[in-house]
Parts: sequence; structure tokens; C-alpha cells
Amino acid sequence: MRVFQIQDDWGFDNLRVAERPDPKPGPGDVLVKMRMASLNARDLIVPERGYGRATGDLPLIPISDGVGEVVAVGDGVTRVAVGDRVTPTYFQRWISGDPTPDRFASALGGPLNGVMADFVRLSQEGVARVPDYLSDAEAATLPCAALTAWSAIVTHGATRPGDRVLIQGTGGVALFALAFAKQAGAHVTVISSSDEKLERVRSMGAEATINYREVEDWARASREITADRGGYDNIIELGGARTLPLSLRAVRPGGTLSMIGVLTGLNIETSLGLIVARQVRLQGVTVGHRDGYEAMLAAMAQHEIRPVLGARFGFTELKEALDHLRTGGHFGKTLIQF
Repeated sequence: MRVFQIQDDWGFDNLRVAERPDPKPGPGDVLVKMRMASLNARDLIVPERGYGRATGDLPLIPISDGVGEVVAVGDGVTRVAVGDRVTPTYFQRWISGDPTPDRFASALGGPLNGVMADFVRLSQEGVARVPDYLSDAEAATLPCAALTAWSAIVTHGATRPGDRVLIQGTGGVALFALAFAKQAGAHVTVISSSDEKLERVRSMGAEATINYREVEDWARASREITADRGGYDNIIELGGARTLPLSLRAVRPGGTLSMIGVLTGLNIETSLGLIVARQVRLQGVTVGHRDGYEAMLAAMAQHEIRPVLGARFGFTELKEALDHLRTGGHFGKTLIQF
């Protein structure tokens, strides 16, 4: 079968198409013929071994998110059947409960081999059926970005009708967070550097938008939006070092900062007093478990929530797709069609 793998050494130059033997399912395993994959920001980090030893060993098949059809099952498989359309779960061994080192060490696309292969062998515990209303392209976007947003908005954020939610940017997690926050009845503010993208999120339900290139102090600019409660109930923090100090000024006393991204850097300088004196909760969000994923799929089916899709590339165009993602000009999920 075809695979796209990082081989010989780390780095984008070492991403290559190769051949591997077709896998066969063992007891409790399923064999999935992949149809589509989608990209996340982490897929730009993995080829450079950006997670250190936790990235895995070479050769490594990258990319965590995709959809396919079950074409064979091993003994004892009961969760799915041949012919079912499924997505893998991001963490293969995190079924429910709290995270553990072992559960965090089971991410697809690094350290475990990912979905850039014609066939993928997975444990039956690491797949979930796809709702019928979703296309292959839509389903392929869900395991990482959608569940991360669901965990931030619903699982940890417990968003309720009337809550004020601020979302940073218009990437994959951000657009899913907008959809889930609106489903929960929240008032949503989105910040972005692009007026065109802000216009698009307004058409998707965002009540307020701020261009942070034009209004650098967006924390001050947002005070009128949250005047009735003194700040946002939940801020989807995707920026990191540069945005966190502003988020701390924009969140309400007792509110939550859902820490997801570090796009502007890892190391921060800010006043801890803003956290302690106002009892702000910093909630790290690293995707989520299978139970949460299946709850999210049920909610999406109930409301027929559809992901926002972006550019499509062929299987052999993975490098071009990653370059497209790296530019940051995309809107919607970048897809790989097998």
C-alpha cells in the first residue's frame, strides 16, 4: 500500500511517498480503507520533531485526522462492522476519564503512525462511526480540531445560554468553537486580523468582531460587549504568549481561559495577580477522550452542524497542502483526498 512517511531524518524534506505491506487486523482490530484526511496546526510541528521524544520514531506516518471505511475486522470486534464509515480517535487509548501519560502517548500522527496510508489498522476502541449526514470531507475534519473545541466549550467550559465567549482567530478549532458556542446559546465575539474573515464569521452567527491589527488593545475594545458581567465567561485562547495578557484583562472574575494554542510563543510575561485576585481558571485543553468525541458527534447530528471546508489536495500533494496551511491565509479545514 501507499504511505506518506517521514523517513531517514526529521524535517519536511524527508516527507516522502513509500510502500508498506498491507496490514491485517488482529483480535480486536479493524482495518480501515482511508478516503480523506484533514490537516491541523500540529501537522506542521511533527515533521520537525517539534514535540521532542514524544513525537515518536522514524519512519513515521503523519496526520491524525481522517475518515474511511471498515473493510475487515479481527476476532472479537463488536463496536463496528465491515462497511461502516468511521473516523479514528485522536488519542487511541483515551476512552474516558482523566488524562494519563499513557493516554497522552497514544496520539495518531506522532508518536503513533497516522492516517496517511491507503489502509490503517486500529483497535476497535480507537474508532467511532460517522453520522450519515456528513460527507467524507466533513467527517475527516473532526477528530482533533472539533473535539478540542467541544472540550473547551462544552466539557470544560460548560457554556450556557447567554454566556459571553471570545474566540481568537478563524482557524479550524476557532470555527468549531463558534458553532458549538452558538449551539449552546452563547453570545460570541471573534477577533482576527482579516476583515474578510470577520465578515464570514458574522454570517456564521458571531455577534461581535474585532480586527486586532486595527485595534491592538482588543481587551479594552471588548469591555462594552461584556459590560453586564465584567468580562467574558470563556476565552478560547489560541494565541499564547502575546494574547494571554490581553485575555487576562478581558475575562470576567471567575471566568475561564481555555488554553489551546501557542501560535505566538510559549513563554509569557504577565501579572499572576490578575489570575489569583479575580479567581480566573486556566484550563488546558488537549483534544479529549472518545466518550467526549461520541457525545460531540451525537450533538452535531442532532443539530446537523457542518464543518467549514477549505482547499483540497491529492494524496501525493501532502507537502503542498502543508505549505498552504503554513501561509495562514486559509479559511476552513485543509483536506487530503485519497
